[in-house]
Amino acid sequence: MLRRPTPAAWLGAFALLLPLVLANRSMAAAPARAEVVAETAVAPRTLDLTIASPAMDGRQKVRLLLPPGWSRHAARTWPTLWLLHGGVDDHTAWTRDTDVAELTAGTGVIVVMPNGGRCGNYSDWWNYGNGGPPRWETFHMTEMRGILERDYGAGSQRVIAGNSMGGLGAMLYAARFPGAFAAAAAFSGYLDTLHGHEPGDDSTGWGPSMACPGTDWRRVWGDPDDQAAIWHAHNPTDLAGRLHGVRLWVASGNGRAGSLGGLPFTDPVEAGANDHAHAFVDRLRALDVPVTARFFDGQHDWPYWQRDLHEAYPMLMDALGLGPCSGLSRS
Repeated sequence: MLRRPTPAAWLGAFALLLPLVLANRSMAAAPARAEVVAETAVAPRTLDLTIASPAMDGRQKVRLLLPPGWSRHAARTWPTLWLLHGGVDDHTAWTRDTDVAELTAGTGVIVVMPNGGRCGNYSDWWNYGNGGPPRWETFHMTEMRGILERDYGAGSQRVIAGNSMGGLGAMLYAARFPGAFAAAAAFSGYLDTLHGHEPGDDSTGWGPSMACPGTDWRRVWGDPDDQAAIWHAHNPTDLAGRLHGVRLWVASGNGRAGSLGGLPFTDPVEAGANDHAHAFVDRLRALDVPVTARFFDGQHDWPYWQRDLHEAYPMLMDALGLGPCSGLSRS
């Protein structure tokens, strides 16, 4: 004979089911599109956004430096300078290790410094053919860009720069999204990710393998031979012809200590980046794509990247129609 469950039994069953009910409610409440879930003011002009990102299946940070007179409710927009960080770093890098806040204080731009992952390579990862997160390119170029233009006064005029892995990202985004950026600058970027690669060589040292120590770097673009089409589609040197009309700046040291100091021996990372920079610049010039190139004694470190930013900054601002300290915009 079946017995009716006692009240205690009902309560016990409900206690077991409650976490599942709450989990389902949480899933149903997840945003259908990326949205800002937190804002943190970390300095008078510095605002950190936390974005719930479907492309990343989680939350990501973006740091903004806001121009004088900025307001989210203003009946105008501001041009943007995107600054991308290097490998094994995050969205705090440029404000932590350079004077970018002071440099941009009187210029009417929103400086956009997104997290790009410790080894994100500014790409939607292949993940052994399965796709899915992390999708850094989608996060930056679709989700974050949409949020900034919808809710934070970002205009349609943009320039982009980055160091090391961020230099790769700057040239990738400028080439893969024609018309999105008026200018792009790479400082010590690995800009020819197949440079020196021979078929069957498993020791390719650039691109994902460079930025992803301790990580299965083949998740990013796959194997350079078996997934060659993906590698070529993410190699700035292969995409150089798509940079016609973008004002370009490439800077790299040769690995030796320069006027800003450094190691007492040749820095192999900067020496390798220098080879990449020369290959990229040579390809641009072969295609009659104008580029400003700066090659010097220097190493893979922030004193040189700060100087690179200062030297490239007038060109970047000119591409936006801004003079330094003008505070004026053509957006």
